Amino acid sequence: MQKTSKFIYFTICFIFFIFTDLYLSNILVENLTHGYKLSNSVFSLNYIKNTGAAFSILQNSRELLIILSMVAIVLLVMHVIHHLKSISLKSCFFIALLSAGIAGNLHERIIYGYVRDYFQLNFINFPVFNISDIFINIGVIVLIVLILIKKTK
Repeated sequence: MQKTSKFIYFTICFIFFIFTDLYLSNILVENLTHGYKLSNSVFSLNYIKNTGAAFSILQNSRELLIILSMVAIVLLVMHVIHHLKSISLKSCFFIALLSAGIAGNLHERIIYGYVRDYFQLNFINFPVFNISDIFINIGVIVLIVLILIKKTK
């Protein structure tokens, strides 16, 4: 596949993921702030405002988290651009997913001053998280697996 086609694929995936994230987050938060409740033995929807990062680290460090997020996105996009010749479509897909997750949280930090979290796991003591966090974790895990598979070949 040509380099231009790979970059267009990456860009379309990124845009799709970020709009999906923001759209679904807006719907969930809108419903939760208007009294919608959902809870079962696996998870609950519980809206909180998170001023930190994962596991509540760096609480009230909005500016630092904004800078780190912007740097991460730029580095990920630069990685894709510099490796267009050799990068796989799978890697493009999951780097786009990871980048969109970071961008979703970045957007909320800039617009609201915090990240809107709402998924709470009930079967384990775990921090409340959002769709962006899911995108970030899936992106990181799959990229690590892809790297490990490539290293073993």
